[in-house]
Amino acid sequence: MPVVNIERKWSMPNKNTFDIKPIRELLLSEITDGLWIDPFANKNKFATITNDLNNCFDTDYHKDALEFLHMFSDNSVDGVLYDPPYSTRQVSECYHNVGLAVSSATTTAAFWSNQKKEIARIVKVGGKVISFGWNSGGIGKKYGFEIQRILLVAHGGWHNDTICTVEIKT
Repeated sequence: MPVVNIERKWSMPNKNTFDIKPIRELLLSEITDGLWIDPFANKNKFATITNDLNNCFDTDYHKDALEFLHMFSDNSVDGVLYDPPYSTRQVSECYHNVGLAVSSATTTAAFWSNQKKEIARIVKVGGKVISFGWNSGGIGKKYGFEIQRILLVAHGGWHNDTICTVEIKT
């Protein structure tokens, strides 16, 4: 059974996940050379190719995340930074903020599972996915990924932890 490195650190919450100090440090230590993509980049520039649905952000593309992921060939990406909206409420807010309709396609579990299937298709064997959310599920063993590292970032009080999962495609 593979060894998983689990760490827990405290930091103030921030709506910009990658501005949280322990998360920024994790990214700097885990991102390798090669083609990295970020389907929900917001203002972040850690990936080689960035995307955000909202055209207020300076990203390479302004597509729906699934449409963005469809652009890449099988086994062509070295790494993915996956920080989607964590809840159906957040997904709805993102779509409403850019004037798009919210539908069952954006408010059911399929929203995330379809993206995970595409990520599994495009990441090379040996490639990484760094996921962020309220659980450590990541892309998952079902799609050929093994968890290498988990960072729990506690924010105190009534704030949920941010859970960062680093996986390798086997």
